[in-house]
Amino acid sequence: MKDILIGSCMKLIRKERPHLTDVELEQIEYGLAGVYLSITKLIIIIIVAYLLGIQKECVIFLIMFAILRNNAYGIHATKSWICLITSSVAFLGIPILAMRLAIPFLMKFLLGGMAVVLVYKNSPADTKKRPIINKSKRLRHKILATITAIIYTILSITIKDNFLANCFLMSILLIDIMISPITYRIFKLPYNNYLNYLKDEKGEVVC
Repeated sequence: MKDILIGSCMKLIRKERPHLTDVELEQIEYGLAGVYLSITKLIIIIIVAYLLGIQKECVIFLIMFAILRNNAYGIHATKSWICLITSSVAFLGIPILAMRLAIPFLMKFLLGGMAVVLVYKNSPADTKKRPIINKSKRLRHKILATITAIIYTILSITIKDNFLANCFLMSILLIDIMISPITYRIFKLPYNNYLNYLKDEKGEVVC
């Protein structure tokens, strides 16, 4: 189904935009595949969340996470079934934990502070298929991701609703795992992929 749908879209794009290069077409195809997988994965997760009676909590956490990931980026699974399993565990399991855990103020403060530092240090973490080559773009994403993480940490400490407070904190912690070079190493995926494109004529990296 996926191949048929994406193939049809690519045929239409090639017909309407014949001037596009092979690289641009490859990027568009990759983007379409990502959109398709995200939509189908989201539908499955929401259905399971509904069956578990946590659809509202699941959607809230998904939104918080998506806002932060939009700038922090992070690792992507190499197989769609791996993505579905890991996403289901995270987006169903974390809301359940958030509803039940009572994290002390000091622990939230320490975890939040550590998480913000890691977001600043490691974001944005790109992928081989989506390297963030532009330096100003990388800096903008880093700043926005860090500001978002700081706001999330402050909210996790100040708001009284235990579930929401936990979701804000756990969103940052999950992002930290996804942008960590250790995670990339565990899954044998290249890190800082943009460096492969920033080389001068001598082959030296230019930042």
